[in-house]
Amino acid sequence: MRLWGCRFWACWLVLSGLCSAGAVRAHEFKLDAVINAFVQIQPGEARLVVRAPLYLFKQARFPVANAQIDLDHAAPALERALAALQRDLTLYENGRPLTSSSATARLSLPSDRSFERYEDALRHIGEPLAPGTGIYVDQGYVDARITYPIRSATSEFSIRSTAAPELGDYLKLALRYLPAEGDSRAMVMTSRSGTVALNPTWMRAAGDFTRLGFAHILTGFDHLLFLLCLVIPLRGWRQIVSVITVFTIAHSFTLIGSAFDLAPAGRWFPPFVEMAIAASIVYMALENIMGAKLERRVLVTGLFGLIHGFGFSYGLQENFQFAGTHLLVSLLGFNLGVELGQLMVFVVMLPLLALVRRYLLPGRVGMIILSAILADTGWRWMLDRADALWKAPWPQPTLPGVAVLVLWLAGAFLAAGGLARLARRLRAAPLQALPSGDRALAE
Repeated sequence: MRLWGCRFWACWLVLSGLCSAGAVRAHEFKLDAVINAFVQIQPGEARLVVRAPLYLFKQARFPVANAQIDLDHAAPALERALAALQRDLTLYENGRPLTSSSATARLSLPSDRSFERYEDALRHIGEPLAPGTGIYVDQGYVDARITYPIRSATSEFSIRSTAAPELGDYLKLALRYLPAEGDSRAMVMTSRSGTVALNPTWMRAAGDFTRLGFAHILTGFDHLLFLLCLVIPLRGWRQIVSVITVFTIAHSFTLIGSAFDLAPAGRWFPPFVEMAIAASIVYMALENIMGAKLERRVLVTGLFGLIHGFGFSYGLQENFQFAGTHLLVSLLGFNLGVELGQLMVFVVMLPLLALVRRYLLPGRVGMIILSAILADTGWRWMLDRADALWKAPWPQPTLPGVAVLVLWLAGAFLAAGGLARLARRLRAAPLQALPSGDRALAE
């Protein structure tokens, strides 16, 4: 009994540590600061028009008189602030950093609204401050216009922000890209975004979104725990592959649908999905304890896979702004990245799980203990997310909303029918021999 107790607490501590890391990340609270910018491409030149909060330029050392900036003697400090902007915001053409040919800057009041439109911002930077203007320390903006010579307006352009890296995601760069031809695009990035393509080629979009999908699955602790619950009772590659394939098809279905705005709208839906994902962990863990049947596991895996697909879509939707004109390629790349990440997880998870079941928690009792730990974790997540769902505004019935709901319900029923038929075929096929105590999966 002492040995079992030590094994139980060892597993509990490891899993609780992983789950706690995920919970902290999921509930971070952020205060945002914003740098606003426009990038306009013209034949022969690119323009970066930018507005940054004045408090970011402490090292520029603006002269102060009576808690206000001494505007009569602020020119040297303004030049230092302009140099800092050119250093912290780097524009690239085909991967080559551009060097500015001209740059000008001015100070602006916090009440100024000229950066709502590119034309207004450009005109505003060229105007002098009105006589008698008073700008308090750290309460205003540094506005700048920076011009870069370029080789071609059809090149691939990108930008990187290294402004105030100590603020991390708190400081955002809200940018609107104005190409020489085609529609403008808006995007939001931070210093952690790295180099962001403004008009990516399809190959770059595919590569970037494949990496994004790969990272998304590896940092999604709730998805990883669900996958662990999914495979704990399975024996033999035939069973594992059949269940994983069903999960992959199901979450790809809703991921693609969400990317084309076919998911239910409203602030209530994301917390509902998060709560349902936690509930899927609880259900699978309890089914492992009570005894899982292969036919039922295939069916339930497919239905829960539809819900997890909505969860995957949030990572995609936040970054779709970086896809440029290659939305479909980016979507397929993201889904490919998710599948590659999922494959890598199983390559690592299955051997480790086999070692745990053989040496640390052997037999059916070990499977029950491991599943109980996962059920406890999922239950706590589910309660936290249910509280967030309860505080979200309830959906108001609308005709488009009802139509989307009916569409998904019909798709779910069709998917359930297809999965039930597949499960019956799997049940009819011969199963590999299971170790004693694990035959419930095949019954």
